[in-house]
Amino acid sequence: MKIGNYLKILFFSLFLTVTASAQHGEESSKEEAHQPEGIRAQIEEVKKHHLADSHDFILVSTKEGKHVGFPLPVIIWDNGLKVFSSSKFHHGEEVAVVGENHYKLIHHKIYKSDANGNVTEEHGHPINPVLDFSITRNVVFIIFAGLLLFLAFRSLAKSYGKNNGIPTGIGRFLEPIVLYIRDEIAIANIGEKHYKKYMPYLLTVFFFIWLLNLLGLTPLGANVTGNLAVTAALALVTYLITTFTAKKDYWKHIFWMPGVPLPMKIVLAPIELMGTIIKPFSLMIRLYANMFAGHVVLMSILGLMFIYKSWIGSPLSFGLAFFLGVLELLVAALQAYVFTMLSALYFASASEEHSDH
Repeated sequence: MKIGNYLKILFFSLFLTVTASAQHGEESSKEEAHQPEGIRAQIEEVKKHHLADSHDFILVSTKEGKHVGFPLPVIIWDNGLKVFSSSKFHHGEEVAVVGENHYKLIHHKIYKSDANGNVTEEHGHPINPVLDFSITRNVVFIIFAGLLLFLAFRSLAKSYGKNNGIPTGIGRFLEPIVLYIRDEIAIANIGEKHYKKYMPYLLTVFFFIWLLNLLGLTPLGANVTGNLAVTAALALVTYLITTFTAKKDYWKHIFWMPGVPLPMKIVLAPIELMGTIIKPFSLMIRLYANMFAGHVVLMSILGLMFIYKSWIGSPLSFGLAFFLGVLELLVAALQAYVFTMLSALYFASASEEHSDH
C-alpha cells in the first residue's frame, strides 16, 4: 500500500474520531449542565491536586470525596515554633486548633484565623500567611530521592573498593553516565585543569533532577521539578557557585572589558552584570516550564478518556497519552542533561583564564 493511502486512512479515522467526540461532547455537556459538579470539574480538581504541593500524602481518592493516605508534619512559625499533624486540617475542610490559636488551610497555604475559620482578607483574597517550614509532599519526595542517590552511589563506591575499580550491581548502570558527565560535559566545557571541583555538583544535580522527573511520572509521584520554588533553589545554587568560584578575569570581562572603548565599557558593564542574573533565571524557567507543561498536557489527554466515552475517542486518547508518557521519559533525562550542561558552561566562563593582548 502506498504512503498516500495510509494518509487517507489516517485522516479519515481522525475525521470519524472528531465527529464522534463532538457529538458525544454535546450530549455530555447537556448532561453536565444539570449536575453541580461534572466530570470536567473532577478532572480539573485531580490536575490541580497533582500539580500543586500539599500538606498530606493522598494515595487514593474515592467518588464520595474520601481520601486514603497519611498526614505529614506541619511546622510553622507564629510567635514561636508550632508543630502539629496536618490531619487537624482534614484536607483543608476544618480549622486546626493549636493551643489557643486557630489556622486555616487555603489553597495549600496556612493562614491564622478565628474559631470559625475567618481569615484577614484584602480585595477578597486572604493575606499574610504564616511562615511555613512544613514537611510537604514535595519535601518527602526530595528526601526520598536524596536517600536513593546516597544509597546508589554508596554502593558504587563500595564496589570500586572491593573489585579493584570494577563496578557491580547498580554501579554498572551508573558508571557510564558518570563517565559521560565527566568527559562530555565537565572536561569538554570547563577543561581538565578546573573541572574536578565542579564534578560533585554536576553529578548531584543531574541525577537529582533526573530521578525527581522520573518519580513525577509514577502514579503516586509529585510534580517536584514543576514547582517554581524547587527550580529556583537549584538555579540559585548554580548562581552562587558561579559567583563565588569566579576568577578575577571573569569579573574583569564583566565590569571593564579589555579592548573596548571607554564609553562602551560604561554602557556594557550593567548589561553584562544583568546577564549574570538572567542566566540562572533562564535555568529556573526552562526546567519549571517544561516539566509543568508536560504534566498538564499528559493529564489533560488522559482526562479526555473520561469526557469522550466513545469506542474511538477513548482508545486514541489512551494511545496518545501512552506515547506522550514514553516521550516524557526522554524529556526527564533531557531536562536533567540541559540543566547540567548549562551549569557547566557557566562554571567554564567563571573559571576561564584569558590571555588578553
